[in-house]
Amino acid sequence: MISIPRPITARVSALLLAAAATLTGCGQEPAPESTFVLLDGSKQTTAGMKGKVTLVNFWATSCTTCVAEMPQIGATYDKYKGRGYDTLAVAMQYDPPSYVVNFAETRKLPFKVAIDNTGQVAQAWGDVKLTPTTYIVNKQGQIVKKYVGAPNFDELHKLIEKLLAEA
Repeated sequence: MISIPRPITARVSALLLAAAATLTGCGQEPAPESTFVLLDGSKQTTAGMKGKVTLVNFWATSCTTCVAEMPQIGATYDKYKGRGYDTLAVAMQYDPPSYVVNFAETRKLPFKVAIDNTGQVAQAWGDVKLTPTTYIVNKQGQIVKKYVGAPNFDELHKLIEKLLAEA
């Protein structure tokens, strides 16, 4: 058996406790105030999400994982949209708008798609650089989960159902 000096174990324990407290708190941070410009030119704000459970997905047409997960994001939207669930896919600043429009139209994406032309939305949402990055926002407008990479859709569906059941 390896013996670890007591001061090191105490420091590691303190760090783990601090990390656990931070993770617990991150589940209730408010979604940042943002204005999303949708493909049809209309706008949606973060405040407009309140009252619904919303999936906000940062993606790019050049991201193979993003492209691969889009059918499941669409199926998730279709499954829950009648129960107070919404989806907003935010294309990254570097994604050419014509590519985003073509992608959304040819794949008949059933949910709202926005283009972050200035990069301000990605910046506001924690300086998103990696795609896909997905946030789940509860009815009160708080971020309850963040996924970097494709989510586990079974886990995601359980979370959505739990959040939809809340008052």
